[in-house]
Amino acid sequence: MRKKERLVRFRSISESHQAFGLPKPQHPLISLVHFNENNPFNTDMAPIYDVLDFYKITFITQNSGRLKYGQDYYDFNEGSMLFIAPHQLVGSTEYHRKTYAYLLLVHPDFLLGHPLANKIKQYGYFSYSVNEALHLSSQEKEIMTALFEIMVQELSNRIDEFSQEVIISQIALLLNYANRFYKRQFITRKVVNNELLQKTESILEAYFNQGKALELGVPSVQYISDKLNISAGYLSDMLRSMIGQSAQQYIHLKLIERAKEKLSTTKLSVGEIAFQLGFEHPQSFSKFFKSKTKQSPLEFRAAFIEPAIAETK
Repeated sequence: MRKKERLVRFRSISESHQAFGLPKPQHPLISLVHFNENNPFNTDMAPIYDVLDFYKITFITQNSGRLKYGQDYYDFNEGSMLFIAPHQLVGSTEYHRKTYAYLLLVHPDFLLGHPLANKIKQYGYFSYSVNEALHLSSQEKEIMTALFEIMVQELSNRIDEFSQEVIISQIALLLNYANRFYKRQFITRKVVNNELLQKTESILEAYFNQGKALELGVPSVQYISDKLNISAGYLSDMLRSMIGQSAQQYIHLKLIERAKEKLSTTKLSVGEIAFQLGFEHPQSFSKFFKSKTKQSPLEFRAAFIEPAIAETK
């Protein structure tokens, strides 16, 4: 019987090993465990946690069923990868004894003094939700397996002055490959992503048409991602792959489109339009509009109306 769920913050990798019933890590700042037939996952020892103070990368190589993450179940295929950053709120994870996986834990201090310490923060997939996991093809799975095995060998052997450099270089390569494979996943999931793009546009249309902007202000990326039930980071990266714009840039595009429509088809004042679009001050709207169009709202309205008058003469 599973123990009662409780929330835990793991401040060290050693603490997580103890919770999983694992031997002490060979290095206090990095750990790589391979759960397989010879080293099955001890489901009775699996802890319930909400925050880690280190990076966690899970590479599932075999799965006998669904995994529970938080309150939901997900069908993770063989070759799925999950990325979690330090201090990220996460839910409970339940593995089956026949779920085989590599579990890599890396404390940020292990990367200090190396370019990867800063670069790792730029990989958006560390902020993705669990339902946005990376799903590898057979060839991609082979590449990742090879990288993990190199790290297993390094950590299994006697650690020397070169070990840290070798391991960090493998982690950097792993993250670069993950970045490439996520780009591929955006392409191969184009039908799904097209649906998300259409839903994003519909959410923004409803936001303006239903007066949400007056109530909540300018639409935010978080508002849209919450409505889509995906993470803000995944939404932005998905839009970049499809239309070359982040979610914030897409929102700005729609704001300008709506502003131009109102300036050209209504007699509303600039202030009234600003408030309808969610801007607290007309000056902020005018500054935003000019930064995007190189014209003030009044200049745009005048330029739009004057040619139409000339054509009627």
